[in-house]
Amino acid sequence: MSTPKNKLRSLLVANKPSVATRIWSTWPTAVESMAVTGNFDYFEFLAEYSPFTQPDLENLVRAAELHGIGSMIKVDFQNGHYMAQRAVSMGFQGVLFCDHKTADEVRESIWALSPDSLQDKGRFGYPNSRWIGYTPHGAQMDYAAMVRNMVKAFMVEKKETVDNFEEICSVPGVDMVQFGPSDFSLSNGWNMSEHQQELQKVEEYVIKTALAHGIAPRCECDTIDKMKYYMDLGVKHFCIGDEFRILNAYWRGTCGEARKIADKL
Repeated sequence: MSTPKNKLRSLLVANKPSVATRIWSTWPTAVESMAVTGNFDYFEFLAEYSPFTQPDLENLVRAAELHGIGSMIKVDFQNGHYMAQRAVSMGFQGVLFCDHKTADEVRESIWALSPDSLQDKGRFGYPNSRWIGYTPHGAQMDYAAMVRNMVKAFMVEKKETVDNFEEICSVPGVDMVQFGPSDFSLSNGWNMSEHQQELQKVEEYVIKTALAHGIAPRCECDTIDKMKYYMDLGVKHFCIGDEFRILNAYWRGTCGEARKIADKL
């Protein structure tokens, strides 16, 4: 079994932009239909939000590999190390960790997702799964290089995370960061809708600080205008659209108008 090239890692190394989208469903056809547009470098599966089985994850990755795009999974904080290791062994090429507050927590997650080798001194072994090719097994050092190449991204979504952000950016192995306004508002005791200006200032601080440390900021946006705003700040990595938000916008918008028309008949 040949292992696909890590698409996002290649773009990061080449300092080139990336475009992704977020999916909630475990239907592989959703990945295929998104991939065949040719508009995306990778997809992000929201395992933090969605129900799934481990065979579901394997099938999502297979669909991505079939069409030559990359894959990222967003994992819960509590079982993040376990799910990150399982997802990587299945073939996911990037992990987005959430809810970390300190540099030590970030360091521990990188340790959990680094090869358990003399060189890396991590805690990720050699699981008999898709990425080692089953039988015959791939060479251990080839596997270590593959795991080492994994993209490790972190949400910046707690007050404490922002307070500790300079130190977090100094942890070796942090590849990408993304600001999360909802959880940041919660951790500050805010309603997000009431603090838009403050949130914008914090996000700009996160972006500028990450860039100063050579870390790629990644931003979520639903409009081209928002994308251009982030580009002006130096951002090159974008997650455009969210499956559930897209559906909800149509259900509430066009379908809502249809409901009003039907009610007048």
